[in-house]
Amino acid sequence: MIEWPDWWHWELELSQHLLKRMIDRGVNEVDLREMLEDATGFQPNHEPGRFAISAHLDGHPFELVVEPLMMDEVLLVVTAYPIA
Repeated sequence: MIEWPDWWHWELELSQHLLKRMIDRGVNEVDLREMLEDATGFQPNHEPGRFAISAHLDGHPFELVVEPLMMDEVLLVVTAYPIA
């Protein structure tokens, strides 16, 4: 079982970038929440303070990039994209 950090349970906030890309990528907010709920792992992202989350949507692999906003105790979902 994965040991998720404390920020994993914080309230979600969706970035403007993500909101612009969701339609293009065939993803809605419910899909995002389901992917996060069923995520299979995480690792630090190349951007400091961000993490790449491994997930699936309808059997297709996705990666979600999140940034814990420590001062607000909010988990910002920066982007989500399918992995080819």
